[in-house]
Amino acid sequence: MNFDPIAKFLVIAGIVSIVAGLLWQSGLIQMLSLGKLPGDIVVENDRYRFYFPIVTSLVLSALLSFILWLFRR
Repeated sequence: MNFDPIAKFLVIAGIVSIVAGLLWQSGLIQMLSLGKLPGDIVVENDRYRFYFPIVTSLVLSALLSFILWLFRR
């Protein structure tokens, strides 16, 4: 069968979203310390907390780029 590339991408994105949600709910993502990597910016004050996970974003971007590269081969 030959599928439309957009439909194939949407199916893969849906599966990845479901798997990520299941991993999040199971606590595996918290065990891997994603979101608490060295280089993530955290500014805490008495009134607010600002959190910018820049290193976590870079790691996840590299991981997703690698996975998508594997699917395109």
